[in-house]
Amino acid sequence: MALDSRFDQVLAAARDGEQWAVAALYRDLHPSVLRFLRAQEPNDAEDLAADAWLDMAEGLHRFSGGEQDFRRWAFTIARRRLVDARRRAARRRTVTAPHEVLDAHLPAGDVEAEAMGNLGSAEAMARIAALPPDQAEVVLLRVIGGFGAAEAAAIVGKRPGAVRALSHRALLRLARELDRDSGEAVTR
Repeated sequence: MALDSRFDQVLAAARDGEQWAVAALYRDLHPSVLRFLRAQEPNDAEDLAADAWLDMAEGLHRFSGGEQDFRRWAFTIARRRLVDARRRAARRRTVTAPHEVLDAHLPAGDVEAEAMGNLGSAEAMARIAALPPDQAEVVLLRVIGGFGAAEAAAIVGKRPGAVRALSHRALLRLARELDRDSGEAVTR
């Protein structure tokens, strides 16, 4: 988060209902939360993020901790909304649109910088979305959320070693795919 030394003041003001403080928390954290949710459920990401922020606003008075604790708390709430939505969808048995249809609606930007720094590019998101769900989730939490293995493990309810193993398998798989794709391009 970019609030650093101001975090405690901003949090106290947000608890007191100061709009500027709530807006500062939102501006600072919302893009990462939204990218995490968009990579997991592109069709419902905006709604899930809104639900998560409503939950955060309602629970703000119960939160205690520092800035990194707040990030972890926010991502945990967002993940819970995601899990709830998936449970509802499983009961409804709806069909989601393929990522190719959604690629045109993803935000544009410096693809290389966003893919490497924020995983914001359509290609990077599609590659991550193609991973097994548990691998995609930990990669997104670790890269977009900026969490270590222990923090990501606490969010997903796994042991840190399991999160490291999932991350390692995911990164190996992505590296093999990139090598394969670059090899195809060279031989053509």
